[in-house]
Amino acid sequence: MSDDAEIIKEFLVESYENLDRLDHDLVALEKDPANRETLASIFRTIHTIKGTSGFLAFNQLEAVTHVGENLLARLRDGLLQLTPEITTALLAMVDAVRQMLTKIESTGHEGERNDRELIDRLTQLLEAKPEVGNPSPAAQAGQDTHLSPSPVPEANVGNLPLSNPPPVEPRQTDESLPEKAAVKSQEAAEGLNPQQPARGQSASDSTIRVDVAQLDRLMNGMSELVLLRNQIVQYSNSTEDSELQGTSQRLNLLTTELQEGVMKTRMQPIGNIWSKFPRTVRDVALGCGKQVRIEMEGKETELDKTIIEAIKDPLTHLVRNAVDHGIEPPEVRRAAGKHPEGLLFLRAFHEGGQVNIEITDDGAGLDFEKIRNKAVQKALVTADQAARMTEREITNLVWLPGFSTAEKVTNVSGRGVGMDVVKTNIEKIGGTVDVQSRPGHGSTVRMKIPLTLAIIPALIVTTAGDRYAIPQVSLLELVRLEGEQARKGIELVSGAPVYRLRGNLLPLVYLNRELKVEAETEVEAGTKAKAHTKDAALRAADSSDNLSVNIVILRADDRQFGLVVDEINDTEEIVVKPLNKLLKSINIYAGATIMGDGQVALILDVMGLAQRSSVVAEVRDRAVTEKDAQGSDSDGGQRRNPVLLFQYGESGRMAVDLAVVARLEEFSRDTVEVASDQEVVQYRGHIMPLIRVSDVLKGECAQAASSQESLQVLVYSDQGRSVGLVVDRILDIVEEAYIMQPQKGRKGVLGSAVIQKRVTDILDVPGLIAAADGVEILAGMET
Repeated sequence: MSDDAEIIKEFLVESYENLDRLDHDLVALEKDPANRETLASIFRTIHTIKGTSGFLAFNQLEAVTHVGENLLARLRDGLLQLTPEITTALLAMVDAVRQMLTKIESTGHEGERNDRELIDRLTQLLEAKPEVGNPSPAAQAGQDTHLSPSPVPEANVGNLPLSNPPPVEPRQTDESLPEKAAVKSQEAAEGLNPQQPARGQSASDSTIRVDVAQLDRLMNGMSELVLLRNQIVQYSNSTEDSELQGTSQRLNLLTTELQEGVMKTRMQPIGNIWSKFPRTVRDVALGCGKQVRIEMEGKETELDKTIIEAIKDPLTHLVRNAVDHGIEPPEVRRAAGKHPEGLLFLRAFHEGGQVNIEITDDGAGLDFEKIRNKAVQKALVTADQAARMTEREITNLVWLPGFSTAEKVTNVSGRGVGMDVVKTNIEKIGGTVDVQSRPGHGSTVRMKIPLTLAIIPALIVTTAGDRYAIPQVSLLELVRLEGEQARKGIELVSGAPVYRLRGNLLPLVYLNRELKVEAETEVEAGTKAKAHTKDAALRAADSSDNLSVNIVILRADDRQFGLVVDEINDTEEIVVKPLNKLLKSINIYAGATIMGDGQVALILDVMGLAQRSSVVAEVRDRAVTEKDAQGSDSDGGQRRNPVLLFQYGESGRMAVDLAVVARLEEFSRDTVEVASDQEVVQYRGHIMPLIRVSDVLKGECAQAASSQESLQVLVYSDQGRSVGLVVDRILDIVEEAYIMQPQKGRKGVLGSAVIQKRVTDILDVPGLIAAADGVEILAGMET
């Protein structure tokens, strides 16, 4: 690559970053015109682009940014006050610059453009009569000479010749500025340095740019290393060579740490895409005649670059949709007793190995009757079905293809395309999306998406002799039925097999049937026979005294179902390999992976499996039980996360969010060892410390646990390291709405709530670890 080409490449990269920041800064400045720091940042950015484009002989680009720079100078000097018209014109300049940069990137030149209308518009605003008597805080405080535009000829900038100087507007404003406002030659030359950040501070000492293709190659190599690690660990566990086992454990640890490091190189804050939304909200609100402000929380939340790219368009659509459909015009809001300015709130946070994203507006909420009528009108449901639908089922209609309640088609909405695409794209990356709404109060769209798609934890199962991987993000719990329970536990409802799990009917899907493979289980044979005669089913089920059924409880589309498999093996980290293009049309497979023994295992697509088996459709069409109705918007803000209930001490009752529990394990007491006065067990090639919950919360030894022959343990994992929480007895897993009353001053406890009509403490796992001498515990986790 030539020197000129390298300079242009750096210029493009730097300019794109600056433009993304400009969109955000201009919208922020419109809300706070007196913010001198924001205005100075905008001016420096335009000054940098203008100076470098002139040096590189991009004349049209220099002409547009030059007149924009002069307009910004008058704003900065207090000679003009910022108006929505000026902001719109400056944003149009940013769009024009972005278009020219795109053309330069693809062709090497700006292309044939006519920006006369834009330049005239900016010049007209520039020459507007100064608003005397209202100087900006910047003007009152005295001008910062570092920020002033250069009055010197362009040919003198950095003593570098400028070929083909562009025809630019006369600098009327430059002549009227005080002499002290002149830019020093050193500062002007900063505009020629493509590596110089807009804030004027060099970042080259602490950061470097790496080509994405290089990161992809690094990630592919890391994936192969993980596969090799899995094979070596599996082989070493099957031998009695202690030296080999120790070596494989060290390899396991080093590979895990290296994997985390490589993953971090690909992680980007979600704020990278959120930074564009203030501009998006402003443009849509302006077009709709609305007043909307946007607030964001958790902009530093990181995701893999692949995930960031995948959710960019769905998030943009949801933001535009919330402004266009959700938030009302100012006069309507006033009539409803609301502030005329609507609020759009974005929130992102990590939870249970996933990233949660929430988009909330305080608008009118969903009009359930309007949605119901539209669904009937479009023949999506019958009038009888619509009359029986609950609010939750009506809400789910907005995700159907072709559905829209807009009265007319605009450039923002009304075509019935968008929400279904949002759902499809989020589910493609293994995520889920849901919407909740309260009429008159607004709506919230919640997404749960994986941190990365390259290496994921998965449950390995076997059916008909073949192994399959199920992404752990969709896994809720495992159920094993034996003997009499297996024979009588599976029932038929309307011809479909179900299992009654804690009072709820759970639809069952037999994996071998959906995959059309052999080795039909005895229970499935008995279930089929039930469709003809109950006696025949019982005879088929009684044919084996050692009958057992393995059920994997999964969640798809916010619905639960049980997947019946022959064997449940173990969980492990797998490397996701894409399927051949000939197999991509089979929606029950999400990819493939290579197991520790070198064999290939297919990765199941839980949503595709649920759709193929009609589980999702069946649940949607079925009458909703009382418990499902309680899970609708009538919860009034109550939390409805699945929680694990357990007993600690003689009578203590506690709940923990199921999302933070990696696994439930049972260890024999003779496997517990002591290292540095800390109880530990050997767990999956690592030394896992144990914390007795009763000891920490009650401050005394738990007699109930000590009298048991085995320990019931909740495994908590963080960044590849695990700690075991010993409880006295696991009680249940429930999904029930509750309101937590916070508690202060009690380490390890977030608060209390009424769950299953009993007062229950809510466990704070990080707080519990800290209370149990967290420094030593965490050190033990690293070993």
